[in-house]
Amino acid sequence: MRKHVLAVIGLLIALGVAVFLYLSRPDTARLDVAAVAGARPDITQPREQVLPTVETADPIGWKAGEAPTAAPGLKAAAFATGLDHPRWLYRLPNGDVLVAETNSPPRSGGGIKGWVMRHVMGKVGAGVASANRITLLRDANGDGVAELKTPFITGLNSPSGMALLNGQLYIANTDALVRVPYRDGETKITAKPETVVTYPGGANHWSRNVIVAEDGKTLYLSVGSASNIAENGLDAERNRAAILQVFPDRKQFRVFASGIRNANGMALVPGTNRLWTVVNERDMLGSDLVPDYLTAVELGDNFGWPWYYWGGYVDTRVQPKNQELQQYSKRPDYALGPHVAALGLTFAADAKLGDRFARGAFIGEHGSWNRKPLSGYKVVYVPFDASGWPTKGAKPVDVLTGFVNDKQEAHGRPVAVVTDKTGALLVADDVGNTIWRVSTAG
Repeated sequence: MRKHVLAVIGLLIALGVAVFLYLSRPDTARLDVAAVAGARPDITQPREQVLPTVETADPIGWKAGEAPTAAPGLKAAAFATGLDHPRWLYRLPNGDVLVAETNSPPRSGGGIKGWVMRHVMGKVGAGVASANRITLLRDANGDGVAELKTPFITGLNSPSGMALLNGQLYIANTDALVRVPYRDGETKITAKPETVVTYPGGANHWSRNVIVAEDGKTLYLSVGSASNIAENGLDAERNRAAILQVFPDRKQFRVFASGIRNANGMALVPGTNRLWTVVNERDMLGSDLVPDYLTAVELGDNFGWPWYYWGGYVDTRVQPKNQELQQYSKRPDYALGPHVAALGLTFAADAKLGDRFARGAFIGEHGSWNRKPLSGYKVVYVPFDASGWPTKGAKPVDVLTGFVNDKQEAHGRPVAVVTDKTGALLVADDVGNTIWRVSTAG
């Protein structure tokens, strides 16, 4: 009898190990990235995983004379080099460019998933300590290279987005929106930052962006989720997975839109001043799901996270369920492909890159660590029509590639995108520690 019980126990253990190994095996994509991009992407059946697929591009940096590959008719060259993990960019009225040299605050969280995340972030070049500063870049002679590179403000806390409003420079730290007085042409800020509002910081998604709203009085601020699918409880997600609207005069905010797992880049589309954002979607449903996206956002929108994705597809892993929300979950406007890690966003309002890139959105795709094969690692362009929406049937167009070589090694990873005072496109590369400038080849 005892031998029989031990045999059954052994069988159950073996079965459990087999199931674990099956569910935690790497998942290989069955679709091309383009099939999961556009206004009508292919949304296939999820392939749930106990552990995420780990497929990384190990960072190697750029050698002298190397550069990313620009689209035909364009060229890429270094605008500034020797930076410390540059992630976000902001152009000042006089043409100076601010770059946030920043990274995640120390990551917490134990268990297998926590170890995997810290290990992966180290392998893809995101494990370095945050410089916690904003640096000013100035190209005074107009030759396309910043000859002045100087610390503008230091002592911040994993800063990212920046925005000017009424003589104040607003800076989105990971846990607080702060502001300092700004005068045109200044090259250094010594004033102590004043806290405007606080919000949750750190965790899985730490970077915050901020832009001036269309009313010219308030600010939009993006705060990503603390987790993949609220596995640590919904209390940990309070005022997260959302875009907040900040009222700086009152030092208050409200939730403008919710159910947005991790929004980063935000911009107002020229002509309509409608708010658009790019969003990183959830993991561990396979290499073909879920597409990151570009979408318009209005007051009160809910995009379904964590219960739903792509306008109502159920994520059965999330408990407790929220069936009432399904009919109200807004479908995003445009898919960018699975796991591309879309972070940067700017519209081509004053870009001078030729007729092909005259009306649409430039998007910095930081690149996957959890898809096989890799996706992202490039800057793409989504053409828009005259009404301010993505052109019907259009797929993303490559603008800047070559960040990953044939050996699956990463020279760099693009993040923020902005236009400079001449109409060229600037791209922050936080692994290559470079700001790239894309201009017309002529």
